[in-house]
Amino acid sequence: MTNEEKEKIIRHYISAYNRFDVEGMVAFLHSEIVFMNVLQEEVTAQTEGIEAFTSLANQAKEVFSDRHQKPIQFKFDGDKTVVAVAFKGTLANDLPNGMSKGEEIKLSGTSEFEFKENKITKITDFS
Repeated sequence: MTNEEKEKIIRHYISAYNRFDVEGMVAFLHSEIVFMNVLQEEVTAQTEGIEAFTSLANQAKEVFSDRHQKPIQFKFDGDKTVVAVAFKGTLANDLPNGMSKGEEIKLSGTSEFEFKENKITKITDFS
């Protein structure tokens, strides 16, 4: 796979994410997809396999009334692509941690994408 092909797939995946389009996100994923979300060095979510990822992605749709992930920079290293991202979202409901419905969250971080058989096989989000 070329770096241009990887970037195109990642951009399509992020676009689907921003539209809350789980089917569109899953279309770019390998059946053995591994997903991890790491917040301040603590793993806050992890899935293995397309069904577990789909379930988590559908649950996550309920957290935000709107969300936007913007890729800032791409770095390519073999089968791994590291994308610097800016995230902004508005909470759809009150959260147990005290954050309130309508509150805006802004984060910056990186997402690491790994590829196998022209599909995304691993995503690790760091913020």
